[in-house]
Amino acid sequence: MFNGIIAKAQHDPSDQIFSFNWEIIGGVEFKMVKNNQSYAKFTPEIKSHANRTFELEGYIVPIKDGMKQTKFMLSTLPINQCFFCGQNGVPIMVMVVLNEPVKFTYEPIKVRGTLKLSEANVMDAPPITLVNGKAL
Repeated sequence: MFNGIIAKAQHDPSDQIFSFNWEIIGGVEFKMVKNNQSYAKFTPEIKSHANRTFELEGYIVPIKDGMKQTKFMLSTLPINQCFFCGQNGVPIMVMVVLNEPVKFTYEPIKVRGTLKLSEANVMDAPPITLVNGKAL
């Protein structure tokens, strides 16, 4: 709040990316075991894609500084939208590891890689990763 004015994030629902592959990812549920332990519950559908080539279009959410990215989160919503304000909720995200760097952009990108699923605590490692990826 600044001088009695509350700033609100601007949301454009048309920015959200929907696709069959994101629907598969979105079917994953999470089970909280303890305050610091949560595990992914993978559907049979996503398990059928594990260790196979998988393609997604989304927005880069960097995890490290730099204009060139090889490891980042891919989201259905752009980074400039507020993920945690309650209006759009937390978007689906997937870790992406590319073989060659891609220049950061606010525009959607397409990536293809091998879909890996992790049964580890999601507080320690992302449950869904695209490895050996390539930007298309």
